[in-house]
Amino acid sequence: MARTGQDGSRGISAFILEKGMEGLSFGPNEQKMGWRAQPTRQVIMENVRVPKENLLGEPGQGFKIAMSGLDGGRLNIGACSLGGGQSALEKAIDYMGERQAFGTELSAFQALRFEVAEMQTKLEAARSLLWRAANAYDAGDPNTSLLSAMAKLTATDSGFDVANRALQLHGGYGYLTEYGIEKLVRDLRVHQILEGTNEIMRVIISRKSTGVG
Repeated sequence: MARTGQDGSRGISAFILEKGMEGLSFGPNEQKMGWRAQPTRQVIMENVRVPKENLLGEPGQGFKIAMSGLDGGRLNIGACSLGGGQSALEKAIDYMGERQAFGTELSAFQALRFEVAEMQTKLEAARSLLWRAANAYDAGDPNTSLLSAMAKLTATDSGFDVANRALQLHGGYGYLTEYGIEKLVRDLRVHQILEGTNEIMRVIISRKSTGVG
């Protein structure tokens, strides 16, 4: 994306940069808290000259093009959060059936069963909202952006919360890499930031709901 015209979003255009262009390089892999299987690097442009035939769409459409991909991206991130949360829940349930405290399986303690019930309900509610938003996306529903923001907010918050609770249910073992829970917590945390932070999701939802802003 580069500014080719007036101030504001209408002055931004989109271009395709090809690997090997003079002045185009990439920084080293970033060291991240989670998501380590996905490499993240800076894109560095130093006096890169881009031919006009590499313009994507029309001049001034860059911001619109970028925004058009966000609804689908938010649904994708929401789905990833649900998958991670579900995995963490299943690990916690298995652990509770194996681990004993005072001679009794953890799964026999009502307080812990209530915790599992709330975790399962959170994931199912988020899943239903995600399905509704995905259906709206496929149908070209005018409420797609609103529903996608709602689904992203709900699914990423729920997925991380469930993984965090699953770690707690494992006790000290949850903090060990051997059980795989701590990795899920680290990986899911960034989903509340990607594709627009969850604070921005609340801004979008409030604007589209009230018509103000």
